[in-house]
Amino acid sequence: MTALLSRTLRTLLPALVVATSPALHAQTLDAPQQLAAANERLRAAMLAPHAVQLDALLHEQLSYGHSSAKVDTKGSLVKALLTGTSKFTRLDFTDQKIDVAGQVATIRYTFDADTHPAGKPPTAVHLQVLSVWLHQPSGWQLFARQAVTQPR
Repeated sequence: MTALLSRTLRTLLPALVVATSPALHAQTLDAPQQLAAANERLRAAMLAPHAVQLDALLHEQLSYGHSSAKVDTKGSLVKALLTGTSKFTRLDFTDQKIDVAGQVATIRYTFDADTHPAGKPPTAVHLQVLSVWLHQPSGWQLFARQAVTQPR
C-alpha cells in the first residue's frame, strides 16, 4: 500500500506543480483577452479576406457550420472568402461570452452581417454562433463553429 501511494504521489505531484504554477495561472487569466483578439482578427480577415491571417487562425481540421446547414472545411471556407463566393460588406461580432477550459475554449456571440456573395443579391443576416477554439503552440485556432438563425 505504501509503495502504491508513493508511486501515485510521484506521478501526481509534478502535474499538481504544473497545474498550480503562476505561469499557467497567468496564461489562463490572459486567455479570454487572447481569444477576444483572435475572434476579432478572424472577423477582420473575413471582412477583408487575407489568406495568411485565415491560415493562422483556422485549424487544419476546421468544421465550419453555417445556419443553412452547409459545413465548410478550412480549405473550402478560405476559398469561398478569397474568391468572393462568400463576401461580407459589413460584419459585426457582439455580445461575446468566452469560456476557457485549459487548452479548449468556446465563444458564443451574435453575428450580424451584410453579405453580397458573387452572383447573389445582398442579404442581411442575424445569427447566434458557438465557436470552439484550441490553443496551439502558434496561438488560438478556430476548430469548430456552428451558427443558427436568430429572429430579429
